[in-house]
Amino acid sequence: MAGFRIIDHWLHGAQRVLSPNHSERPAGADISLLVIHNISLPPGQFGGPWISDLFCNRLSPEFHPYFASICELRVSAHLLIRRDGVVVQYVPFDRKAWHAGESQFEGREACNEYSIGIELEGTDDLPFTDYQYECLTAITRLLVVQYPGITPERITGHSDIAPGRKTDPGPCFDWMRYRRALAEP
Repeated sequence: MAGFRIIDHWLHGAQRVLSPNHSERPAGADISLLVIHNISLPPGQFGGPWISDLFCNRLSPEFHPYFASICELRVSAHLLIRRDGVVVQYVPFDRKAWHAGESQFEGREACNEYSIGIELEGTDDLPFTDYQYECLTAITRLLVVQYPGITPERITGHSDIAPGRKTDPGPCFDWMRYRRALAEP
């Protein structure tokens, strides 16, 4: 965790797998929101290349029946934190990753325009790992320094910016633990 640094909008200490699913942010866009998600592919299963395959448009519908319903999606996130604490970066922070979809925060729509999206490998109904909380906390601390528009009040879940459409990071994400860790010196 101590080895993470942000240089030129890349998280050094993370693996890099460049997703084609990103675009320029609008001119003058402020990076002022951090959105926490969860993902597992196939649903409820961990490990394997499937999340990266989805974010890189190479998910094969033949491998699992569920993949046929999502293989045409063009989505990404800035970061994925796997259950063992391995971090993968798909999109540099100054670019718009396609993670939030139709969304709004405090009355402002199109959250992808001004947010950073972090996926935690997990599900709504299983606890996340200590490694994930440690990495997420360390990375968040770097992000709020690098992008001061991200304040503790501007860290939210996908379910909060797309209510009724999304449920992640889900009820098993321990917001109190995460916020308490961020507040520690």
